[in-house]
Amino acid sequence: MAAKNFSLNPFDDTDDEKEEAAKNFSLNPFDDDDDDDKEVEKTFTSSLKFSDAKENRQTVQELESYAVYESEETTKTVKGCLKVAQEIRCDATKTLVMLNDQGDQITRTHHKAVDIDHHLSRGEKLLGRLGGIFSRTWKPKKTRSITGPVINRAGDSPKRRVINLKTRENLGLNHSLKPNSRTLAESVDAYQKTQMEIAKQDEVLSNLSDLLGELKNMVVDMGTAIESENHGLDHLQDDVDELNYRVKQSNQRARRLLRK
Repeated sequence: MAAKNFSLNPFDDTDDEKEEAAKNFSLNPFDDDDDDDKEVEKTFTSSLKFSDAKENRQTVQELESYAVYESEETTKTVKGCLKVAQEIRCDATKTLVMLNDQGDQITRTHHKAVDIDHHLSRGEKLLGRLGGIFSRTWKPKKTRSITGPVINRAGDSPKRRVINLKTRENLGLNHSLKPNSRTLAESVDAYQKTQMEIAKQDEVLSNLSDLLGELKNMVVDMGTAIESENHGLDHLQDDVDELNYRVKQSNQRARRLLRK
């Protein structure tokens, strides 16, 4: 049995080796690389999956960073709007104070006109008594009486608000609001940062809403003050015209007396 597989040629293969070689033999020259190709394909597929996962993670991180950036930019914009509104309120306060001072000046001028009317009446009485025994008593012609400044009770409330605003401005209570500075921890994620920015925006928008309501009241007070001052100026102009007319009459009476 042992002689059956024995061969004197050292290069002869055994039957088992021939069968093994026949199984591995193929006419297709590319069949030898099947195992290598499969291994390369697995490596390439796994690398694609890893790159896709990495790309997805980068995309999510970029979106989160973009969301945080946009929320911070929105907060800056809202704070800028609040700052502009505060500057407008400061200018409006100065305008209201100026209008209030102008109204007080008109009232003082009108009081001076009343004093002039009082002294002019005394002078008219003296001029009427002069002229001799047989001369007629001179009486000045008056088209209307001098009533003085108009007291507008409706303007008291805006005036009190102007005084309050002036006091607050002097005390520095109308300065810009300083938001609470919050330091973000490193462990805070993008969602929490965005929520914190939204909370800041809500707070600033609430302050902005209150400030706009205050500006609306200030504009109404400006309109009321301007309307009241226009009415007071018209009334002052009528009294001044009446005083000018009476002064001319008194001057004419004095010239006639001097000619005699």
